[in-house]
Amino acid sequence: MTDRIAHDHPTVETVRAEAARAGRTDRLKLVLPDDERLFPETVARVVLDGDTRHARIERGLGGDRELRAVRDNPRLAREAEGPNRLPGWLDDAGLTAGRSVLVDVVDPGTLYGLRAPGERAVYTPVETPEDSLADIARDLED
Repeated sequence: MTDRIAHDHPTVETVRAEAARAGRTDRLKLVLPDDERLFPETVARVVLDGDTRHARIERGLGGDRELRAVRDNPRLAREAEGPNRLPGWLDDAGLTAGRSVLVDVVDPGTLYGLRAPGERAVYTPVETPEDSLADIARDLED
């Protein structure tokens, strides 16, 4: 497996998401393309400015696939606890509601990168364990 992969590598699919308000609140979320292949409902690694965090990809009340929070580890992402790194990243990137965010799909369901349009990024893919080992690990975490 390659040590590092640039966002424009042929194996990375880049799609546009939209920063949107979460309901009537001032909190922002990302509305993802409705593509089960690229965005299965799961907890995945998400890279923000070179830092690997974790996020839960889920369906919102309106049926859209969305990412509402980026947290420091998988447990915090699953339990929706701890600091949410997404609002600070959006603010630092100057991205507000209605603006596009680039989502680099490095490994669907496992590793994504978020970028402001025009920004560059490099990712370090991780090898995923066999399904049976991943199931055991999930059972142990619960």
